[in-house]
Amino acid sequence: VGDNSVLTCHIKGQPFILAWKINPKAGGPCILVHRTDTNMTHRTNCSDNINWKFRAGLAPALEIQQVGIAQEGSYSCEVASTEGNFRITYHLTVLAPPMLSLYCDEQGSPVCEAAAGKPPAQLSWVPESSSRAEEQCHDNGTVTVLSKFTALSINGTNVTTCMVSHPAGSWSQSIAC
Repeated sequence: VGDNSVLTCHIKGQPFILAWKINPKAGGPCILVHRTDTNMTHRTNCSDNINWKFRAGLAPALEIQQVGIAQEGSYSCEVASTEGNFRITYHLTVLAPPMLSLYCDEQGSPVCEAAAGKPPAQLSWVPESSSRAEEQCHDNGTVTVLSKFTALSINGTNVTTCMVSHPAGSWSQSIAC
């Protein structure tokens, strides 16, 4: 989420028509067409952050600026060229790193929250805890994971660390309640 993504449309021969057909999970399909003979581009139902990226000596590409969760989906490049017709399909998966917060509840127990991650984050505790994580799903496809520290044994320390594991990264935070 928030990064730029570039999807390359590899071609053989001299292209006549290049087309991207985009089917996001949210919203309607988008079509972006470029005719090389007239240098004309046509777009249908595409957001402003999706555009052609032409670079000298490199294959044409589609650039998605500041990718959002709604842009997850299927992206197909279709080319009509002197060598024939070609198609390549990408399946864009968008990761949203969770926002980590660690606090003490009213009973003085540590609570760890990994908010609005996609996919859901995995939470663990140091020292080890017998707590279970609870998940709350949001309409935009993200998930908030909440875990309350429950000690397996008392080892003389009151500092606990919440460790968050996610495909977008790993984080940890410590607290004494």
